[in-house]
Amino acid sequence: MGLTGFFLITFLIVHCGINSMIFYNDNGETFNHWGHFMGDNLIIRTMEIGLFLFLLLHIVQGIILWRQNTKARPVSYAMNNSSANSKWYSRSMGLLGTLILLFLVLHIYHFWAPSRFGGVGVIEPLKEAFLPTYNNQEVHNLYAQMQFIFQNNLLVVVVYILGVISLCWHLLHGFQSAFQTFGLNHKRYTPLIKGVGIFYSVVICLLFAAMPLAFYLNWID
Repeated sequence: MGLTGFFLITFLIVHCGINSMIFYNDNGETFNHWGHFMGDNLIIRTMEIGLFLFLLLHIVQGIILWRQNTKARPVSYAMNNSSANSKWYSRSMGLLGTLILLFLVLHIYHFWAPSRFGGVGVIEPLKEAFLPTYNNQEVHNLYAQMQFIFQNNLLVVVVYILGVISLCWHLLHGFQSAFQTFGLNHKRYTPLIKGVGIFYSVVICLLFAAMPLAFYLNWID
């Protein structure tokens, strides 16, 4: 669980970095260039398979751990003050993970499928939105896709932000927990790990949340 968690934490840094290029406000030229580089590079595409496998493994491991914990104590405590020993989000990883999974399904349909399978999930008005100069071939305009989806549907913007909030709570526990799984838990450096985890979780999720808001509120062109 910790190993797959580390992998996904690293992936989020790369994914957030590339998506943040929309804030260059150059009509998506930089974002589209790097987005299509990621989709056109054989090494990246191979790693993408590993990403999906690690994501599925992370979900399966989470379900297995939840079942093991349930079987270990089938009868609840007569008196239980769980908030005294743990944060609510550390006790709600299953719920938060489920919300994130639902968000991912929507995200994959909106952006990953159109860029990988051409036409699947592409918004009808954007069927002819191409960048004819990328590698001398016509490719789908991912920036235009993102702009259209977020500017024209407040419900989708809200769902995305709720998904990112769930991700933030999930990371607040998961970041430190991954280190603890490997025995990296000491009174000297555990506070540093906690601090880095909080910084990472908040910054990554604020950037992700700012993207749909920036389009919907016309902060970028």
